[in-house]
Amino acid sequence: MRSIRRELLFWLLVGLSLAVAAAAVGTYLRARVEANALFDYQLQAMAASLSDAPFTAAPVEGIGNGAGDDALVVQIWDRNGVRLYLSQPQRDLPQHARIGFNDVHTDDGDWRVFSALAGNQVVQVAQPMRARSSLAASMALRTVVPLLVMLPVLGLMIWLIVDKGFRPLDRIAAAVAQRSPSVLEPLVERRLPSEVTPLVQALNTLLERLREALSAQRTFIADAAHELRTPLTAVHLQAQLAERAATEGERRSALADLKAGLERVTRLSEQLLTLAREEPGVTQSAFAPVDLRAVARDAVASLAPLATAKGIDLGLVEAAGASAAPIVSGDADALSTLVSNLIDNAVRYTPPQGRVDVETVAGPDGAALTVRDTGPGVPDSERARLFDRFYRGEHAEGAERGSGLGLAIVKRIADRHGAGIALDAGIGGAGLGITVSFPAAANPAGPARS
Repeated sequence: MRSIRRELLFWLLVGLSLAVAAAAVGTYLRARVEANALFDYQLQAMAASLSDAPFTAAPVEGIGNGAGDDALVVQIWDRNGVRLYLSQPQRDLPQHARIGFNDVHTDDGDWRVFSALAGNQVVQVAQPMRARSSLAASMALRTVVPLLVMLPVLGLMIWLIVDKGFRPLDRIAAAVAQRSPSVLEPLVERRLPSEVTPLVQALNTLLERLREALSAQRTFIADAAHELRTPLTAVHLQAQLAERAATEGERRSALADLKAGLERVTRLSEQLLTLAREEPGVTQSAFAPVDLRAVARDAVASLAPLATAKGIDLGLVEAAGASAAPIVSGDADALSTLVSNLIDNAVRYTPPQGRVDVETVAGPDGAALTVRDTGPGVPDSERARLFDRFYRGEHAEGAERGSGLGLAIVKRIADRHGAGIALDAGIGGAGLGITVSFPAAANPAGPARS
């Protein structure tokens, strides 16, 4: 498993090691420059000290014969080119001198040579380059060794500092580990580094959404269990009545009631599943351009038998002057459910011989769907709760009351599509009118689904 702590520690130590290596190289190069300047001055001083010394034509070979390999080598010639002196006869150096500083390569290695003309003599002082390199390396080593000795100490300090820097994350991880579906309290945001605060805030936002989702789920399960208990009990009783029926007529009546009860339970289960699919966080289909008028036309056609059975005039109204198709961006299946639930709700609460109109309108800011009926309407005092789950108003006495989920599903689907819902009067100022306003489609020019 990848560890940010180990990776950070590794790269900090690598960077520190590279910095020490670069410092060693820089120190060595600088030491060479200073050593060269120092030894050049020494060669000049040595040549100046020998310029006035008298030398005979016979070389004095005894002086300096026991010198080390890094010792200076001195040669002196007269103006005729006769060597008057050589400090180390075993050294192989050029027999002719060029005035000033020169670098010379011989079988004994590289040499730094300084030659000067003093009176009737030419004085040459030479030094092996390895002496200079050795001194520069020694100076650099004395500078770098303390850094190398301190490198483990610095590594330990870096490890401690990194560990301390990650402690807030460890505390957050421990706090998150203590959370459970029953305990989703927000994390403490006080005394946190500025880099960690956005993470904690995001986690708190996620915990809040999770708490709301779990609360809604628990409420939904409790409500669903309560709503299913009554119709299932009724179905059970109706089955028992069918078994105990003494005559064929009683049996047919009990079976008819049983069938109606099963239909109610089936519809309630379907609506519960639809509502569950519209819960936040559930994977849903991608949006695409949808022809709202075609969806409304299909919904009217599918619910026409229900309206005909009650003697209700159900139809799709064409808005005056409407030419453009009302295209919205959304989930075609969900929009079909929304329209069907609105029409079904209107048909169920409209008395026999009533009327339900469905209208779609396209505008510059989007599209709208309106369902109006001639039912009893909804008092202002109940409109605020009309879209609550399992809410059945008291305004529809004698009407075929549903499960109280139809409009709740409509609200969920509308919210997911960014649509607004408005309530007003129905047909002729009576009944109820529900208008769902959709924002303009993101791609109105694309092919529309229906």
